[in-house]
Amino acid sequence: MELEQKTTEVLNSREECSPSRSPKAPSGPPFENCSSDKQIVNLSTSILKFLHDRFGITIEDFRIQPEETTVEPEEPLSARRLTENMRRLKRGFRPLTNFKRSLSALSCWSSIYTSAFAFVIYMHAVWRGWTIPMLLFLAILRLTLNYLISRGWRITWSIIPEVSEPVEPPKEDLTVSEKFQLVLDVAQKAQNLFGKMANILEKFKNLFMWVQPELTRKLYVGLWVAFVSSCLLPYPLLGFLIGVYAGIKFFLIDFLLRSCPKLRQRFDTAYIIWTNLPTDLQVKERSSFPGSKRALTGRRSPVTGGVPQGVGRDEEGGRLHNSKKQPFHEVFNLPESERPLAVCENGWRCYLINRDRKSPTEYIRHGVLYLTESHLCFESSSSRSGSSKRNKVIKLKDITDIQKYKVLSVLPGSGMGISVATPSTLKPMVFGAMIHRDEAFGAIFSQYMKIVCQDASINTDT
Repeated sequence: MELEQKTTEVLNSREECSPSRSPKAPSGPPFENCSSDKQIVNLSTSILKFLHDRFGITIEDFRIQPEETTVEPEEPLSARRLTENMRRLKRGFRPLTNFKRSLSALSCWSSIYTSAFAFVIYMHAVWRGWTIPMLLFLAILRLTLNYLISRGWRITWSIIPEVSEPVEPPKEDLTVSEKFQLVLDVAQKAQNLFGKMANILEKFKNLFMWVQPELTRKLYVGLWVAFVSSCLLPYPLLGFLIGVYAGIKFFLIDFLLRSCPKLRQRFDTAYIIWTNLPTDLQVKERSSFPGSKRALTGRRSPVTGGVPQGVGRDEEGGRLHNSKKQPFHEVFNLPESERPLAVCENGWRCYLINRDRKSPTEYIRHGVLYLTESHLCFESSSSRSGSSKRNKVIKLKDITDIQKYKVLSVLPGSGMGISVATPSTLKPMVFGAMIHRDEAFGAIFSQYMKIVCQDASINTDT
């Protein structure tokens, strides 16, 4: 019975191994066929396992999987973090600005020996066809110097002298008004930086979009000349011509044009194109005032480009004032010699808080503060042309006390004020919410002391 059972199992296994085998075919030994098939299966399994162990992880990298989007948490607004980010941005741009200053120093021949040596080396490399190897060698040299500096070596050689900026120690305890002033200063710097970047991007866009056709036409002709030259001239000769022209232009022509501004305005094509390219705000201003014949130059800041006629703005401070049809001395009923000083030509925006008045409309008024040779003039924004009832004129010699004033430390901007006391008022008047408080206080106090000293000298002589 055991022999019969084993025979039956062998026959069944042979039928399973070769079910399609013809009955007429000669049958070999059953055990050899099964063992060979098992060896093949084991070999293929081992090969697949070896391939999976070696290349399975790499193959899994090519599987298409949905991208995981991570949302970074936004940090709350902090005056300390804002100032630190601005300092980090400035430190990050410092290598680029130093590189630009170094190139400008070479082009301007600030150091005659250094510029002459660089010019000779560059022209020799161009003549030998070593321009690209020279640039690569300079990059390797720069990385080598940076490595030595990181290892503690003191390498201070530079074309331009490095100016170390004083680092202000961080203030731990700041009032709300001081934090608000700090945020305003940083926001002003960020505004000017973003304005310059927007100017550059808009000029490039307008150059390629034919906003100024006569300027883009020069670029168009230059590109055609470069294209035809690249098709006709061999590349070694073309590279040699470009290298020679770049060296002469950088070391000689730019130095001559910078020394002679009139020649630069007439013959420097790149400077003319970049200077006369308008920004989007200037294009909008030109379309809004078609009858205006003002020249739109690229030097104008983006803030002034969008300001309508009759409005002036200081480039750094961002102070705005309305220019009246009447002259300045007529608005305040002053002599014609009284004009705003250069430091406050556009005035300081502020609020006049007259604590002697109880009416809300008379207690606080918004306007612009001006400083002349002998007067402090406040022009109310609600006053109409030809009417000076709401304006305020204070003689500097009548001021009995002037000091920085903090109204309420809780309210933002309320600490940025100037207190002015006169004999005609019971309580000192306060010019509050003044962004440029320190600048205004310094100018007013200096002029006040000047007037006091003049009066003292006159009284002494008499």
